[in-house]
Amino acid sequence: MGACLGACSLLSCASCLCGSAPCILCSCCPASRNSTVSRLIFTFFLFLGVLVSIIMLSPGVESQLYKLPWVCEEGAGIPTALQGYIDCGSLLGYRAVYRMCFATAAFFFFFTLLMLCVSSSRDPRAAIQNGFWFFKFLIFVGITVGAFYIPDGSFSNIWFYFGVVGSFLFILIQLVLLIDFAHSWNQLWLGKAEERDSRAWYAGLFFFTVLFYSLSITAVALMFIYYTEPSTCHEGKIFISLNLTLCVCVSIAAVLPKVQNAQPNSGLLQASVVTLYTMFVTWLALSSVPEQKCNPHLPTQLGNGTVLAGPEGYQTQWWDAPSIVGLIIFLLCTLFISLRSSDHRQVNSLMQTEECPPMLQATQQQQQQLAACEGPAFDNEQDGVTYSYSFFHFCLVLASLHIMMTLTNWYKPGETQKMISTWTAVWVKICASWAGLLLYLWTLVAPLLMPNRDFS
Repeated sequence: MGACLGACSLLSCASCLCGSAPCILCSCCPASRNSTVSRLIFTFFLFLGVLVSIIMLSPGVESQLYKLPWVCEEGAGIPTALQGYIDCGSLLGYRAVYRMCFATAAFFFFFTLLMLCVSSSRDPRAAIQNGFWFFKFLIFVGITVGAFYIPDGSFSNIWFYFGVVGSFLFILIQLVLLIDFAHSWNQLWLGKAEERDSRAWYAGLFFFTVLFYSLSITAVALMFIYYTEPSTCHEGKIFISLNLTLCVCVSIAAVLPKVQNAQPNSGLLQASVVTLYTMFVTWLALSSVPEQKCNPHLPTQLGNGTVLAGPEGYQTQWWDAPSIVGLIIFLLCTLFISLRSSDHRQVNSLMQTEECPPMLQATQQQQQQLAACEGPAFDNEQDGVTYSYSFFHFCLVLASLHIMMTLTNWYKPGETQKMISTWTAVWVKICASWAGLLLYLWTLVAPLLMPNRDFS
């Protein structure tokens, strides 16, 4: 209780320091845009929910969850207790993560609706976006507490499908961000190479392109070794081979003369990043295959059908290699959403951000001149927002759903007889990889198919 009150007091100070007006912080803090500060604090709320979800998965906490009303109830004739080491307690962590992520998604969805059509910080709702952090924290805590008292029933089964759709969309957003990062990286180093007349920058681009393709080829070999068998696992073989073929096709398309003429900045660096990410998503899909022979991450199956999670007792299985790598990429992409706007018009249009609107340039210069006097955080959105408040919160809704599925290994709550994911998870991830490849291919051929549009 004391820790909670201490956190509330700190957030109360934050509401005074980081409101819509310029902040007055210590002089050692660098100058920051008010829009960036707000996005970072909202991202902190998301990371706080992720941290609580991870804590809920620890076996020591699960023993305290038996006091909640939805614990260990029987529903729809399906027993929630298993024989052997995994019993009802092993399901508590997953169900707690569902409720924690529901609270996080509901919190951001509320702001998604509240911030619709906000055009500048002069809108009264912009003050809510950029301030009142103490009250936002209270709302977040209230929604979280209420979520843990939702009766189980069909809640988890319905919320699972929301998580499937949201995770699919967030995987595509991750790919868009990676493509944008590769484009910016390629432009920056090519510009430095031309500016300084140095071949070292070209060598650096060549090195990382070869590195990414080498890692992709290595990933293909390892997936064939560990996730396939000579006489079975035909689905895995098809997925790996098909995605490898598609990656080769988009790599060839990226260097075609007509594509190069229409998109001079297109190259193998971007294609190598897309290839490596596609192999990563394929790895995530194969790690969700619910067959013991084709998935080394599954718990050991005993002769009587009991799932053995460990010699000391049950434990929740989420911290395998695919989940940990997925969590790291999730954190990086979420920070990427919060910290920067793209240098490319199409990405800004898709992500509802602006690089630097012309009408804001003069205002920002004036605010930066006054930053030293008024504090390091200044309002840079008086004439127009630099990002869509509503779409930013919607991205955090999708992020909440994606991390829910990642931490629970895409476990379907109704499948209480086996602590493994289903073929639904496999197909969603594979379809997301295909959709991502098609999206990248479209960015290459769109200028050729629609020459009258500006794709610069």
